[in-house]
Amino acid sequence: MKCLLIASESAEVLFHWSDREYRQSIQEKYGVSSNSLFQLPAFEDILSTLFAPIIISCSTLEDSYTSFTTENNHIYVLHQFDECLYIAVNGDGEEKEDDLRRKLYVLKKMVEVMFGMVTLSGNLLRKELRPQDTEQRARLWKYLQSLLDTYSLLRENDQSFLVEAVERLIHPQLCELCIEFLERRLVQQLNSSVERAGEEVLHAFVLVHTKLLAFYSSRNASILTPSDLLALIVMAQNMYPSNVDLDDMSPEDADSTSGSGPETFYTPEPSPSSRSSSSSEKAGRGETPVFEFVDPEIQMAEDSLHTLEINPPDPASPRRVFLEVLHKDGLYPMMPHSMYCLSLWPGITLVLLTKISSSALAISVYKYLEDFDKLEKRLHEGHGGPASARSPLNMQDIRSKMDKFIKSLEPHDLQYAQLQNVWAEFKSRAFSRAGSGFNKDLIPWCKNMKTQLCGIYRQCFLTDSLSADVTHRLSAGLQERAQAMVREKLVDWKDFLLVKSKRNITMVSYLEDFPGLVHFICVDRATGQMIAPSLSIAERTTSELGKGPVANYIKNKVWALVRTTRRYLQKGYSTVTLRDGDFYFCYFLWFENETGYKLQPVDIPVLADDSPPIGMLAYDYYSRLLKYYSKNHKGENVKCYELLTVHLGVIPTEIILQHCRQLASKLWEPSRNPLL
Repeated sequence: MKCLLIASESAEVLFHWSDREYRQSIQEKYGVSSNSLFQLPAFEDILSTLFAPIIISCSTLEDSYTSFTTENNHIYVLHQFDECLYIAVNGDGEEKEDDLRRKLYVLKKMVEVMFGMVTLSGNLLRKELRPQDTEQRARLWKYLQSLLDTYSLLRENDQSFLVEAVERLIHPQLCELCIEFLERRLVQQLNSSVERAGEEVLHAFVLVHTKLLAFYSSRNASILTPSDLLALIVMAQNMYPSNVDLDDMSPEDADSTSGSGPETFYTPEPSPSSRSSSSSEKAGRGETPVFEFVDPEIQMAEDSLHTLEINPPDPASPRRVFLEVLHKDGLYPMMPHSMYCLSLWPGITLVLLTKISSSALAISVYKYLEDFDKLEKRLHEGHGGPASARSPLNMQDIRSKMDKFIKSLEPHDLQYAQLQNVWAEFKSRAFSRAGSGFNKDLIPWCKNMKTQLCGIYRQCFLTDSLSADVTHRLSAGLQERAQAMVREKLVDWKDFLLVKSKRNITMVSYLEDFPGLVHFICVDRATGQMIAPSLSIAERTTSELGKGPVANYIKNKVWALVRTTRRYLQKGYSTVTLRDGDFYFCYFLWFENETGYKLQPVDIPVLADDSPPIGMLAYDYYSRLLKYYSKNHKGENVKCYELLTVHLGVIPTEIILQHCRQLASKLWEPSRNPLL
């Protein structure tokens, strides 16, 4: 019984997601019929009424609460992001406070990737999240809900999303071959084509399910952060979901991919038809199969929802995404890109990220937003004065640059006129002799300027992009040629890759050196990449962990270990060892320099219980931890590693610790994984 909600300060529902059990409980509580319940406005009104006391109390109390549990053991977690309140609810006991808080931050991350700097203005974000057109709103909410469903599915079943790090396919020769192909043929041809309509391909990568086969960035590109890459993988999986049937391979098929090399291939059964794959996808996402008994009223209500479904967008149409960019003069979050997600075969996807022609405007907008934000903070602190002498901001310089910036915009736009009027009033109050100067009376006008700048950003990269995408994008023919080129290169490897993605590395190659080792996960937090043996829990699959129930038992133990270690890490512990029944668990976090020399441990900061979740997707805890540690190691390239191991409990403790030391040094040997 779960629910997620975004609400404004006036208790208006800007977005919601809920499962069937929660909707049914609402029906029973308010005594409304299912048909009226699932009509979009009616359900929103009920949620608004239900959550209004919570929302109002959070907006009025100075020291508001961040979580609470009701008498019926429903857990509520709340977080205020700017002007919007995010609420997560769980009533079935499957999720704890940490899980709900993580979901809120992931939802915030997805909203930022979708809307960029518009999220900095509550009024503009309300217009984007809650369009007046009911069909448009239903389409937008359905897409955002499906992203949350995809993320939840990946987090429950994929180790890379459990620890929030990217997993690469371990096949050095093929990876090198693909990277070279992306660099010398694909990206070069795309960027030299006249059909690219001013866009430049910055990043190109190939995914096999959720695993990264090859990644190439052009010389002009910034580094793609692990947080953004994980978010893009969620979006790619949402567009082309993995076929869960591939998990059900035979033992012989599994053995053929356990490291014997590219000479051995497995040919899977023919891919299911679109109808059957669609039904399996729905079943995998928790929707009720047609043969299962469903309450007639609920089924009728869900059928009424299907009438609001809009046909999926054209695959050739890019999706506007907003990602972090590192330039020579600083870090710029939420910069606009176009994302092209091209399916090569079921389970294998080519993703292209392009720089759009007007992206320089986004950098200017961000710089001015920073300037006005800094000025607003100084005015709040009581600094300033008529000449603003104590302010580190050169307001005369900002004034000159802002004048030039406004002149460079399209003068016929309504948003342009609004920005021009607000800027004229700001100058009159701040710089003229008759004005009030730089004091607290200028704070509302700083806020107004930030809103207008976000409005220009919205006009250029969200509103106008809907109509301009047809002309300002890679042509459909160019996309088809890119698709065909990569297909031709990988056609002989296709079946091998699909099975390899399910059996990337196995415990077989480690058991001889580490007897008693059941499972491990090793993560390089500097690069956001991880290595772990595959965990297959399919009933018909036999692996070193046994068949379905046994493997599922180990999987649940691993998932529980990660949650436990995060709680200890939050309290400042970088080493954890514990015994649980027949197993012995170890967790280590340590730092090294670029030569592999282990650095001295330090006291890790202790975090509050309601602090952002530890991870890399929604909130990059580890980049902040690296900055904290690097303060005492200036000039060194500091790296951070994590190792989680599961041993049989009968193995002596000293042997387990020896295994951990040897395993940590072995996993990142260049000879074993040269591309990691």
